[in-house]
Amino acid sequence: MIIIKIPYGQEYVDLDVNIPHEIIVPTNVKAGNQSEIISQALETPVGMESFGSFALKSEKLLVIVNDATRPTPTSTVLKELYPYLKHHPDLKFLIATGAHRAPTEDELRYIFGELLDDFRSMIHVHDARKDEEMVYLGKSSNGTEMYLNRLVTETKNILVIGSVEPHYFAGYTGGRKSFLPGVASYKTIEMNHMHALSDKAAPLSLKGNPVAEDMEDAMKLLNDLHIFSIQTVLTANHGLYAMVAGDLRLSFELAVKKANEVFCAPCRRKGNIVLTVAPYPMDIDLYQSQKALENGKLALEKDGIIILVSKCRDGIGDDTFLKLLCCAQTSEDVMQKIAEGYKLGYHKAAKMVQIGMHAQMWAVSDLDIDTLEMAKLKPHTDLQETFDKAIAAIRAKGKEPYAVILPQGSLTVPLIK
Repeated sequence: MIIIKIPYGQEYVDLDVNIPHEIIVPTNVKAGNQSEIISQALETPVGMESFGSFALKSEKLLVIVNDATRPTPTSTVLKELYPYLKHHPDLKFLIATGAHRAPTEDELRYIFGELLDDFRSMIHVHDARKDEEMVYLGKSSNGTEMYLNRLVTETKNILVIGSVEPHYFAGYTGGRKSFLPGVASYKTIEMNHMHALSDKAAPLSLKGNPVAEDMEDAMKLLNDLHIFSIQTVLTANHGLYAMVAGDLRLSFELAVKKANEVFCAPCRRKGNIVLTVAPYPMDIDLYQSQKALENGKLALEKDGIIILVSKCRDGIGDDTFLKLLCCAQTSEDVMQKIAEGYKLGYHKAAKMVQIGMHAQMWAVSDLDIDTLEMAKLKPHTDLQETFDKAIAAIRAKGKEPYAVILPQGSLTVPLIK
């Protein structure tokens, strides 16, 4: 028997495992000295001048930062940049919420750290539903109508601070994702995310991925902007592993290579039991936690059981996908409804029914039973009891249980050897 520490919220729950299994986690890379990594990246930007020179030449400067659903070390980076920012004559911050809600006071403190009070009056929160704050840029090659926050085009000089890790349908987070969906209109995000239904919209996939192609097209429409990019790559425990600064495209490409070193993990074989965790802060709601299911399914045998572990601190999140799931009796019903007219969030429902077509989906969460059942997840509360029931269910089928456990499921892409 082995005891595995399973993240739940900001705490851990012990799980006793006495069956054959493997634990798939991001590569155990070492976090470096944050200050040294940041200083080195800023001193040697790729394809651009130094940030100090960039800031000095910028009459207006807009800093785009992630919201609290990402563990981006924004506050640490800003602290390093503070000497360049504190005296800037026209400085604004824009929180790239995408279609998410606005951050709470605690989340603002998480993003900006000790500098929140210094910058508070300069902070703007993107609201994708406020059409009056958007400007039309044109169409992507896939037909997506590009509306972005007008602060971007009005300011022209942009500092982007992001983090890069695999994403279950955009290929990777970071880079261009700060603009689309980060500061795009709801309509634009909806049109972009509709492409998540494509089989080519998958983790690690960029070339041929229509979601990623839309993001690239958005940047082509913004080619008159001056963008200084800072892309971070974190360890599984949110330590800083690498940072690349400079040109947006080059910094993103180099950060992708570093992200693969961390988040792509070899897996010996698929399991008939997969336990996948949405760790803090990606456990904010069910909408975000679904990413852990997507990564977990890569290691799941047909007719197996996948167990999602997520506190879902804020509940459901965008409930569009849930409304679709609860009014559909079969997976075919879901896909037919999507074919009749896509709405943002429907891709979540589609991805979930695709798993449910060949496996059982269970969940350990603080969400109420009715909500989980509407999401086609079998509700559970006690982690150990749930895992033991899964073992019994597999044995009842006459099979020997084999478990694949992803304690950082939202961040881990299992690669079957």
